[in-house]
Amino acid sequence: MVRAILALLLAPVIACAAAIRLYMKDGEYQLVREYQVLSDRVRFYSVERSQWEEVPLDLVDLKRTQSEQKQREESMRREAAEMAAEEKAEREAAAEVARVPVEPGVYLVAGSQLKTIQPAESKVVGNKGRSILKVMTPIPIVAGKGALEVDGEHSHNVVDTATPEFYIRLSAEERFGIVRAAPAKNARIIEKFEIVPVTKEIIEQPDEIEIFRRQVGDALYKIWPMKPLAPGEYAVVEYTPATNGVINMQIWDFGVPASAGR
Repeated sequence: MVRAILALLLAPVIACAAAIRLYMKDGEYQLVREYQVLSDRVRFYSVERSQWEEVPLDLVDLKRTQSEQKQREESMRREAAEMAAEEKAEREAAAEVARVPVEPGVYLVAGSQLKTIQPAESKVVGNKGRSILKVMTPIPIVAGKGALEVDGEHSHNVVDTATPEFYIRLSAEERFGIVRAAPAKNARIIEKFEIVPVTKEIIEQPDEIEIFRRQVGDALYKIWPMKPLAPGEYAVVEYTPATNGVINMQIWDFGVPASAGR
């Protein structure tokens, strides 16, 4: 709608800009809609007077007229191609946003389909053993060293490429990324941490993967690793920096098998 209104408003300007400058050898020019070179004269349609007129051929600088006309035509073709490419990109972007569910979460790109990755239930392992925690529940921890884990040595979410792509739709603007999970007995360590006594300052130690991230909509991003992932266990994570002795991290785990395409 906006493009249509702009087109209507700009139509007179475009029409004027599309007029050809028919140059004379004395440096003057006529604005013409079109012209014809006859045997000894040039016949043209005057934009200013809205009528056909003629001028002797030997007074017209055809070389300059034709050179400028060619440049303008090439410029108009480039602008038309750029506008068409921009409109195509806008359509593709809108289609990309529309294919991602509106619910916050992580979605794996699987060919032309999207696979919903379910959030994992996390555990904190510290000086006093393990505590099972609900998804999205902040994790209170005590002073000392610890680790954030998910159950099982392998994820049920297996990708078929070493460069998997994900969409992550956030419920609020928070940090996110991909981390490498370390193996543990019957579990995978998502991150290690240390909490300082008294101040409760938490020093987090996630093994982060360098990723590309592209925002495709409001609170919607597409992410993928900069380099192919080695076979192993990983997770997409969304988190807020740990404060006051509390870690708050959402985890969507996945595995990269040795057979994954490089």
